[in-house]
Amino acid sequence: MSFSKKDKSSPENKVRRGREFEKLAAKYFTDHQFTILDRNWQAGHKELDLVVRKDDLVVFVEVKSAGGRKFGHPVERVDERKVKRLTSAAREYLQTHELSNCDFRFDVVTFLEGIIEHFPGAFQAEE
Repeated sequence: MSFSKKDKSSPENKVRRGREFEKLAAKYFTDHQFTILDRNWQAGHKELDLVVRKDDLVVFVEVKSAGGRKFGHPVERVDERKVKRLTSAAREYLQTHELSNCDFRFDVVTFLEGIIEHFPGAFQAEE
């Protein structure tokens, strides 16, 4: 099955829209005096959408979006499996970048019908 360029559900368009929302989330954090450390950092099949820092706080940010509530709020898509993958990726990030003596947290930023919502400390690291 092929998708036309105008098809909003095509994989290419979903990735492109996702990247645009990630850019908006990055701007949100820089507007709140955070420094962007990384965007779309990958460790194997795991990815961290954004890694930001403010003083001694490192924040791993997952960005989710939806055009409506047909499938629930976008934050609900950060399920147990996703939390485990994000936690694992964050551990690798901290080790790779030798970040110690800092606090960290996991935030979720959602865009629902174009409106941004920030969920600081959305979940705890999985053991």
